[in-house]
Amino acid sequence: MSVKMRLTRLGDKKSPFYRIVVIDSRKARDGAYFDLIGTYNPLTQPATINIDAEKAKNWISKGVQPTDTVRALLVQQGILEGKKLKPKAGKDVETKEKQEKSEEKAAEEVEEKATETAEEKAQ
Repeated sequence: MSVKMRLTRLGDKKSPFYRIVVIDSRKARDGAYFDLIGTYNPLTQPATINIDAEKAKNWISKGVQPTDTVRALLVQQGILEGKKLKPKAGKDVETKEKQEKSEEKAAEEVEEKATETAEEKAQ
């Protein structure tokens, strides 16, 4: 059984209000859920997010996978760590070296042209 942490919609037409719930992934969006983790109201400025951190961490430790939206809310509340983007070391080093070489070549060409024009003017 695949269990997910996701949003279930409440509220009237054009007035969404969401519950953050733990539910079987095969159930309907608004189906019966195992546990209520918190709420999310996107209409307030700024959006109101109420999450029980202990419940969320407990379910995640049991293997529950949050959806992308719920993961973003958990990261925003500081319950989960966001994905850290690692730069690819090999490509960055090669790119910097190529850039430095091309800058050196350009500087040399400018110096050569400057000396040529100075020699032409002297004649």
